Amino acid sequence: MLRAGAGAAAVAGLAGSAAHAASRSTPAPVPGPRRPPSDGPKPPVRLIGDGSTAYTGKQPHQPAGPVPLEPGQAPPQFVVFSWDGAGEVGNGLFPRFLDLAKKHGASMTFFLSGLYLLPESKRRLYEPPGNPRGASEIGYLSDAHVKATLANVRRAWLDGHEIGTHFNGHFCTGHGSVGNWTARQWRSEIDQAKAFVTQWRTNTGWADLPPLPFDYEQELTGARTPCLLGQDALLPTARELGWRYDASSPGGRQVWPGKRGGLWDLPLQKIPFPGHSFEVLSMDYNMLANQSVRSTKAPPSNYPRWREQATQSYISGFERALGSNRAPFFVGNHFEEWNGGIYMDAVEKALAHMAQRREKGEDVRLVSFRQFTDWLDVQRPQVLDALRTLDVGEHPAGGWKSFLKNTSVRS
Repeated sequence: MLRAGAGAAAVAGLAGSAAHAASRSTPAPVPGPRRPPSDGPKPPVRLIGDGSTAYTGKQPHQPAGPVPLEPGQAPPQFVVFSWDGAGEVGNGLFPRFLDLAKKHGASMTFFLSGLYLLPESKRRLYEPPGNPRGASEIGYLSDAHVKATLANVRRAWLDGHEIGTHFNGHFCTGHGSVGNWTARQWRSEIDQAKAFVTQWRTNTGWADLPPLPFDYEQELTGARTPCLLGQDALLPTARELGWRYDASSPGGRQVWPGKRGGLWDLPLQKIPFPGHSFEVLSMDYNMLANQSVRSTKAPPSNYPRWREQATQSYISGFERALGSNRAPFFVGNHFEEWNGGIYMDAVEKALAHMAQRREKGEDVRLVSFRQFTDWLDVQRPQVLDALRTLDVGEHPAGGWKSFLKNTSVRS
């Protein structure tokens, strides 16, 4: 049975999945106090390029600007829910979690696959590095599903969520795997992913649909690679592009992050897996791989038990961090109905639990990766250095007031 230590291998199974192919001391509100919509005049919409995207002003529903921790102040418990692919294929999962996020005052990160905005009839516009023209290990979407994806991505940004990238063809196997790509090949993939988002109107001919309400060149500040492969070659290119973080490291531990290659390194994490001595990566597919040996349609009699196990795994990882080192908790998922949709149910129940903890007075913040990096960037280096000394599940010696009392001197 697959273990979390083989995280990249576990996620690599996504490429072969039919389902995937078809497709401060005072508690603060989550993700921090949000600025109300301005009552003043809105800036005029400025179309970009062919009108596929547009500048519409500052993004709505963003938290107030982050501030440094005060000496002795406990850090918030950050939680980031992220979604790989972010395509709507008619199963209603994209709007389901937009609704859930709104209900609980959460922001999320949607790593959009560029191909999900390219009609299959135009697949030969895609030149995947190391693979035949038009090839992809995930399926192209129907026209109706491309339109639905556009509508949901538009809503997501207007609701305050982040739009990142999951690149394009999701190549995880063979010589053309993203794990073998060079920095130049990654640049080609990124340029194409951005082009499919910023030129969907040209590629589809749909002139009657509204533009995506953001400048993608400015919006795009981070990514997660397919199958968590190829990070070493990606990072130099990402740094040149001015990206701020990468979420592609596999098998991270629940500790405070640092930088790698000049970017914040924000990995999926090993979390408790109820009923087992080993831990599992904080992603739906890795739970599936351990429960049903990568089968996405296992016998339904297993579903209730597996649903509860997945739910409690997320909750256990969250509670372990909240009650100890307050390391940020990162969760990755896909809009898939694997094994009867139990992993989607698990995310919904776990998110509700986290929101309830906030309502009971805990400083829990459900944020996007970009919002979390905004917070990291204003913290004093010595504070982050101190936080990084805390191991998984380790409580600060003498409590937070004692632990961080001598961190007020600026470096």
